[in-house]
Amino acid sequence: MTATGNGTPDEPWQLTTPPGTAGYTMYRDESTDPPRLVCTVGSTTLHYDLRAIEDLHAMLVQSGDWVPLGSADENKPAKDGTVEAFGRSGSNPIGGWYGLRKGYRGRFGMYLPPLLEALGLAELEHLPRNNRMRAR
Repeated sequence: MTATGNGTPDEPWQLTTPPGTAGYTMYRDESTDPPRLVCTVGSTTLHYDLRAIEDLHAMLVQSGDWVPLGSADENKPAKDGTVEAFGRSGSNPIGGWYGLRKGYRGRFGMYLPPLLEALGLAELEHLPRNNRMRAR
C-alpha cells in the first residue's frame, strides 16, 4: 500500500489502517524534543517518538519473520511478541513507550506499521483482523 504526502505538516502522509477500515494522517515534527510523529485520527491526535520508525524497522530485521501487530489501547495489556508490546516495552531502545501523550500512547501496532509499509521498510498484511508485518 502506498501513501500520498511527504510527511510534513503541510503535506502529511495519508495512510489507512492495516484492515483498511479507517484513514489517518502522520507527519514528522522535528522541532520538538524529542522529535515526534504526529498522528491524527479523526479529531484525536497522538504523538510518537520519531525514533519509532528506525527502531521498529531494526526490530523487524532482527526478528527475520512475521511479527503480529497486536494493537491495543494504552489501558489494555499488549500481547507478548507483538509490535504493540515492542512499542511499550522497557527493553526497547528508548526503554518504554514510544507514545508521548499520556492517555494516548497505545495503538502503536495500528498506526506505525502502515507508515513503515509506505516508506518501503516493511511488508504488511491487510486482513480484517490479526495482521502481521515483516521487514523488507
